[in-house]
Amino acid sequence: MNDVFLDGEFLLKLANTRMPFGKYAGRLLIDLPEAYVVWFAKKGWPEGEIGTLLASLYDVKANGLEGVLRPLARSG
Repeated sequence: MNDVFLDGEFLLKLANTRMPFGKYAGRLLIDLPEAYVVWFAKKGWPEGEIGTLLASLYDVKANGLEGVLRPLARSG
């Protein structure tokens, strides 16, 4: 697993970032359907920070670790 999972600030960002575009715009990344994240894994990650976050989210979902992120998500 990636070293980013040792960075609490990154985990907070991953838990609280909303999808900025597409069909699921405005939805928390952790709430994206797994199939959508897998689609990005096959097609290629977007450039920049959102690509890094989605790639990390893929690792989280692939390992069944959403429960680790969910308590970090702020409501609203």
